[in-house]
Amino acid sequence: MLRTMLAGLFLLAGLNACSSDPSPNQKPQAQTRPAFRALAFYNMHMEPDHVSFAVYALNYFGRLAREKNFTFDSTQDWSQLNSDNLRNYQVVVWLDDQPRAPAQRNAFVRFMENGGAWLGFHVAGYNDRNTHWPWFVQFMGGAVFNRNNWPPMPAKLTVDTHDHPVTHRLPDSFIAPTNEWYQWLPSPRQSKDVRVLVTLDPSNYPLGKKDLLTDGDTPVVWTNTRYRMVYMNQGHIYHVFESPIQNQMYDDAIMWLGTGK
Repeated sequence: MLRTMLAGLFLLAGLNACSSDPSPNQKPQAQTRPAFRALAFYNMHMEPDHVSFAVYALNYFGRLAREKNFTFDSTQDWSQLNSDNLRNYQVVVWLDDQPRAPAQRNAFVRFMENGGAWLGFHVAGYNDRNTHWPWFVQFMGGAVFNRNNWPPMPAKLTVDTHDHPVTHRLPDSFIAPTNEWYQWLPSPRQSKDVRVLVTLDPSNYPLGKKDLLTDGDTPVVWTNTRYRMVYMNQGHIYHVFESPIQNQMYDDAIMWLGTGK
């Protein structure tokens, strides 16, 4: 049943992401150059809730690309994370996974250290002692996964700053839809290179039922100022797109990464 549902969602996302052919009597519209090009990577063989997020994200950003005039391509083929291909894009998005092969990781490092941009969601930023990628730990501000709440739950989030393009339209705080919230050790806030943009409000504690977050600093959205990057802990399940307030942050993040505005 779950596999059937995901297949249907994926088909819907693909249909919505594709532009229709003009009718014979329709005058072709003038072609305008895209503001930027983004390439999203995902994996359909991950935890089902992560896959459902990826499917909805493809649909969401596909629509946004048409509205904002940028190109949003996507692929399950992580071998496309290579220098020859990345040369065609300004932004790389990881929806529910990250590269494992050394060649793919090395290509991503070159891309980022030469001015490329990255938007990562939820499990795409996960790392622990088994990840074996020291550069990525540094890229994430030294943050290593420590614990999470379970089951996924809504939570109140506090906006650390409005003086950033990703958060400038957000209120001081808001209720984020259902998500599994990660806590990191050490907190990325301790890195001199990290600017935390959104934090889990302490009023949520204890958060969870089976697995609890009981205390501590829990950044949710941040950027490593040495790079053009944004990590967002949101992304466990498709419910994360149910908040118009939070969706503004997704919109502004990819536009800032792609255009610098």
